[in-house]
Amino acid sequence: MSYPHRKIEQTWQKKWAESRAFELDEKSTKPKSYVLEMFPYPSGKLHMGHVRNYAIGDAIARFRRHKGYNVLHPMGWDAFGLPAENAAIEHHAQPKTWTYENIASMREQFKALGFSFAWEREFASCDTEYYGLEQKIFLELYSKGLAYQSESWVNWDPVEHTV
Repeated sequence: MSYPHRKIEQTWQKKWAESRAFELDEKSTKPKSYVLEMFPYPSGKLHMGHVRNYAIGDAIARFRRHKGYNVLHPMGWDAFGLPAENAAIEHHAQPKTWTYENIASMREQFKALGFSFAWEREFASCDTEYYGLEQKIFLELYSKGLAYQSESWVNWDPVEHTV
């Protein structure tokens, strides 16, 4: 007898989505836990390196939920700047179109894997709501002397021609 994994996994993933099983309960009195892996760069399709990295975080988030924590396990996309623009140019696409199509594709792949991300808190660093706030925070830090410009040794990226 074979295990009908697609049917079973899709059934449970649908139930998890409908019940919002992986969303943080703002009113909960349970102890809080925050599980955050690095945000992936939406360059195309997921590969086994992604699966390895995010499976570890997912196991931690699920373990903490099992231990009674109110877990926030968000997903975001590191999708701003020259790497995104250069990848789009390389593929003869507009950067915004290229990036958001890859985000949509990777999101569906992550969902098919059944990872326990709080998808309703998802964002991309190329969203104007995100980088506008990030710029505001930077200016506040700069005005207080906490962000500054100086000369220093840096790692040069020969592909992007940046540091």
